[in-house]
Amino acid sequence: MKFSIYQSSRKGPRAHNQDRLAYAYSRDAVLLVLADGMGGHRHGEVAARLAVKTLTEDFKKRAADLLPHPGRYLMEQIQLIHQALHQLKHSQHLLEAPCTTIVAAIIQQHRLYTAHVGDSRLYHFRSGRSIYHTEDHSVVQKLFRQGLLHRDEMAHHPDRHKIYNCLGSAHAPKIELTPPRKLMDGDILLLCSDGLWSGLGDQQMAEMIYQHPVDIAIPRMLETAEEQNGSEGDNASAIGLRLGQAELMLSSHDMAMGAITTILNPVTENSAQTEDVELSEAQLDLAIAEIQAAIAKSRR
Repeated sequence: MKFSIYQSSRKGPRAHNQDRLAYAYSRDAVLLVLADGMGGHRHGEVAARLAVKTLTEDFKKRAADLLPHPGRYLMEQIQLIHQALHQLKHSQHLLEAPCTTIVAAIIQQHRLYTAHVGDSRLYHFRSGRSIYHTEDHSVVQKLFRQGLLHRDEMAHHPDRHKIYNCLGSAHAPKIELTPPRKLMDGDILLLCSDGLWSGLGDQQMAEMIYQHPVDIAIPRMLETAEEQNGSEGDNASAIGLRLGQAELMLSSHDMAMGAITTILNPVTENSAQTEDVELSEAQLDLAIAEIQAAIAKSRR
């Protein structure tokens, strides 16, 4: 598999960056994951960190060979992350579980498997245009689907940032799995938080991501979205991947069997300090170990 990939994140006008994103790849599979911690809930940044780290850590252990059921794998992992957030609530004596959105994708054998919860999106671009994106679990999307809201009213509705489905909430999340999509060389995939897509239309995204290699296009898209959103903007994050021969090309064929490469997007600010709790890396690792124990138990 040959591809070029780039990821980046901007804090925007917010005090902290609660977005987390990463990618990992083996000889046969690529994992992309982005989580947007919910600022309206305590410790959203912790939830996003736990979600991304949990998924990438497990992928490192499982993806040495082809994943037998990539879609099922994503569903199971996301459900376990939700459970782990509630375990974290009890172990850290929090008033409520940390909450986050998530969108995750696996590319394997030129097929795309995607699962998401909330309003972080995956876009699939081909031949210069958007041919698919995930559907938000948001109030305005539900109103539009019910015929109670026109499309041109969605961007300015007072509830446009409210979602009804997330990880860590009191009720079980609805994990939406997209049917497998066939991929072609030249296709571009984009995972992004609402801080990006709320500032750019689908056509504008397509034009920008095809104008330059992904390492130039992604920063320019984030900058444009930040300018468009102004003081009402949110953290903006994105991972862009282009399949086939391209600049900055990576080739998984060159990797040793069983090798996994994982790249987490660095966060330069000291955002480990949340409202009234600091979760150390050791505590986060302990929470992940609990998840892994639950995974092992469920597979027996």
